[in-house]
Amino acid sequence: MIVVHRLKGERMFLNADLVESVEETPDTVLTLVDGRRLVVADGADEIAARILEFRASILVSASEMRNQTMDTATVVPLHPEPLA
Repeated sequence: MIVVHRLKGERMFLNADLVESVEETPDTVLTLVDGRRLVVADGADEIAARILEFRASILVSASEMRNQTMDTATVVPLHPEPLA
C-alpha cells in the first residue's frame, strides 16, 4: 500500500499493484487496472518513487525471510548416501 492525497488533502491508502499508469495533465491522474481513474494532489514522480519503494520493500522482506529460514533450517541432501 502507498499513501496518496486527494485534491482536498485527505490521505488515502492505495494498493500499488492496482496502478496501471500515472499521468500529469496538469493534475495527477492514476489509472487503475480496472479502468477507474483517481485524481490526486501528489506529483507523478512522487507516486512512482513510492511504488518503487513499496516494491523494493517487498523484495527486501522476502530476502530477509529466506535468509532467516536458511539459518534455522536443517539441510537435507537431495540424494542421501545409502546406509552401509
